[in-house]
Amino acid sequence: MKHAVVKKITGMLLISSLLLGSCQFSPSPLTQVSANAVDQADIPSLPPGEKLKSSFRDDRLPGMLGIAQNNALQLFLHEETAEIAVIYRGSGQIWRSNPTDREQDAIAAGINKDLLSSQTRLSFFNTLGQSSTVNSYTDSVRHKQISYEALPNGVRVHYQFGSTERSIEDLPVKISKERFEQDILAQLDKVGERALKIGYAEDKDEGVYDRNDKALQGLQLSRALKAFDEAGYTEEDLVQDHAEHGVEQERSGPRLFMLTMEYELDGQDLLVRVPASGIHFPEEYPINSISVLEYFGAGSTSEEGSMLVPDGSGALIHFNNGKTLYPAYQQDIYGSDLTMKMREASSNEAKARLPVFGLIRTDGAFLGIIEEGDAVAVVNADISGKLNSYNNVYPSFYVVNKSDITLQASDMVRTLPKFQNQPTVSDFVVRYAFVGAEEASYSGLASVYRSYLQRTGGVPEEQASKVQDSIPFYLKLFGGITTRQHMLGIPYDSTQALTTFDEAEKILSTLMEKDVANIQVRYAGWLNGGIHHRIPDSIKVDGAIGGQKAMREFSTFARDTGIGFYPDVAVLNVHSKGGFKPSREASRTLTQQPAVHYPTNRAIQRPDRDKSPSYILSPNLLGNVTDKMLGALKPLETEGLSLSDLAEQLNSDMNPKKLLDRTEVLSTVTTTLEQIKQQVGSVVAEGGNAYALPYVTGLTDAPMTSSRFKLEDEEIPFFQLVMHGSISYTGSPYNLSTYTNARQYVLKLIEYGASPYFAWFNAPNHVVKETDFDHLYAANYEQWIDLAAEMYREVNQANLPFIGRSMIAHQSVSEGVFQTTYEGGGFVIVNYNDFPVEVENHTVEAQSYVTGGEQL
Repeated sequence: MKHAVVKKITGMLLISSLLLGSCQFSPSPLTQVSANAVDQADIPSLPPGEKLKSSFRDDRLPGMLGIAQNNALQLFLHEETAEIAVIYRGSGQIWRSNPTDREQDAIAAGINKDLLSSQTRLSFFNTLGQSSTVNSYTDSVRHKQISYEALPNGVRVHYQFGSTERSIEDLPVKISKERFEQDILAQLDKVGERALKIGYAEDKDEGVYDRNDKALQGLQLSRALKAFDEAGYTEEDLVQDHAEHGVEQERSGPRLFMLTMEYELDGQDLLVRVPASGIHFPEEYPINSISVLEYFGAGSTSEEGSMLVPDGSGALIHFNNGKTLYPAYQQDIYGSDLTMKMREASSNEAKARLPVFGLIRTDGAFLGIIEEGDAVAVVNADISGKLNSYNNVYPSFYVVNKSDITLQASDMVRTLPKFQNQPTVSDFVVRYAFVGAEEASYSGLASVYRSYLQRTGGVPEEQASKVQDSIPFYLKLFGGITTRQHMLGIPYDSTQALTTFDEAEKILSTLMEKDVANIQVRYAGWLNGGIHHRIPDSIKVDGAIGGQKAMREFSTFARDTGIGFYPDVAVLNVHSKGGFKPSREASRTLTQQPAVHYPTNRAIQRPDRDKSPSYILSPNLLGNVTDKMLGALKPLETEGLSLSDLAEQLNSDMNPKKLLDRTEVLSTVTTTLEQIKQQVGSVVAEGGNAYALPYVTGLTDAPMTSSRFKLEDEEIPFFQLVMHGSISYTGSPYNLSTYTNARQYVLKLIEYGASPYFAWFNAPNHVVKETDFDHLYAANYEQWIDLAAEMYREVNQANLPFIGRSMIAHQSVSEGVFQTTYEGGGFVIVNYNDFPVEVENHTVEAQSYVTGGEQL
């Protein structure tokens, strides 16, 4: 028995020591507050601010001060509530940070009603990993803990959340009967004794007094705290009592947060900034996320409109759509960080490639563009009828991430939190661009974003000046794969050819004979062991598909025939341990394990751990690997490169010794993309995250659908409206897609101004059976080449007149009928129905299309 007790105590001590180690958190000096310090000078205080001067007013905004104005906008602020309003002078429309009639909301109650008056909300953890929130109205404005500073074109608002007042945590949860009566009550007068007898109840069976939390509120809490002080009760006494009774209540001092928000007019836009230097939080309460203007422009139940979300190609959520049983929309910009153990997206969930969101009304609209902090941004949206009577869309930003670590000592198991070692270093900046009624549509907002990208260098120069006599035909060829072979019973890895360079030349020649032109080839599986190649810090062309000499000959053939040749490489994902040490070279998760990623089993929508995983290269090594890769490419004399992951995913490294959060990694990746473009010229990439767009000439696997979440009402080509005319693009390869109807695929390409795309190899299909590549089961080219040529001819004829032109409008004409309009007036009307329709004097046959308008 004695040994069992000793063993259990040893286990408890081990877990306790691991708990202390796992919960270490070292925020930046600019952003932390030590809650253990009793000296109030250590806690940042609310800046004194200044009295704001009003230079103009508007009768429609009583009590609000005119802070700044220009030819396009006027900015107002209410000093008592910190709410803002923006008047778009072109139409006179008012955009408010908070609904004007929120007090009459019949649905919202309690904290949900308070949130309607809030401008920002902070989600934070305690040391046990439990999450709570504070908001700027309940925890700041209501207590008059706000101050202001005038800016040249706006205003800076400082918020203090919470206070330094003592709380119920300063009182023991349990205290022995003897100590309570002899050491505490005996030292007090009748007032103090009465206060503690209200706050504590005797448990005669256990011989203790239990704290009555319900009774210890407001004045009673103040009296109880005073009574313990008068009895000489110290913090050491509190620790002793909790230890004696096995109480693990968190003891972490005041929950005090500071946040600064800045509002400035910038031409026709409103800039909202949350500077990193203005974020302060207790070390014991790290901030997980910060929301910005949750109810800016929110639509009520009596209004018509839609919310634009960046899900895949784009989607609309209509106001008051009645889908109150479905969860709110929430998506990380640029997809999940693969080093984080968070929600795993299903294989059919489209990524949010563009850092934008919007709100559309009949009399005007705004587009929110996340300019800084986009790498850690989340777009959120919800409808009325759930928590309140409003439809809203807004961004939030991750500051400190958390993961869980499971510890086991003896027969005890404990799950403990592990926090990001340093908070996100970026400012969070959102640009709100406003339009009037004439542009209040998703097409109008796409035009705003396209102009913004062109103005800021966010896309390559338009291709209108480039004369092209055919649209691109994208083709991915698979060179070789690594398979497990046996010799005399001994297993070994061998590279098996799927398509040699000679075979690739024959396939392309056959395509050209079938009048397929402007072929753009992504050649995967040509180096370092096939498709799942080793890290490309050195390059060896696989002998199984012809070796370096055959590759040069193929490159010459492609150049002479006008075919774009893009050897494909993976830089961020390392599929083979050959020449790679995960313990040193892989990104680390929050639990300090090498980050590993398994392919998705589409049948069960879960990671398939029977397949070979890939490791996530530490972004700290990305520059070095890229330098070596580009050096090794020079002798191959290629004029292009295909990137399978640099434009598709963004992953941090949580190694505390060399931590790079996602915003820092974004800078590293864009530097790498620029370096690659400068050396190789043309770049084709998978995906199309916004930060990669300036560096690519073509995109494959670009979003052509939304995720079709239950809350969404319409799928729209917002991505295409922005990109067309600047970058050629296509979706997934037809033969590896979920399309079962070739006609539907062709119509989609025509509606969205995209190019045909196939993925092939020369070998028989059965070669990939029972390998890590069995998802390529339908990639033998012979069964697809005639269909591909037929598709190309039709799509080329339909889309060629619009190549290089901006897509300026898209609309649903009727159920299953859509019209796309291009710069210059040319248009295409697509009918997905099984019956003909009449549109503006045009008869569009069943599952067909018509083109018209001004064309080149």
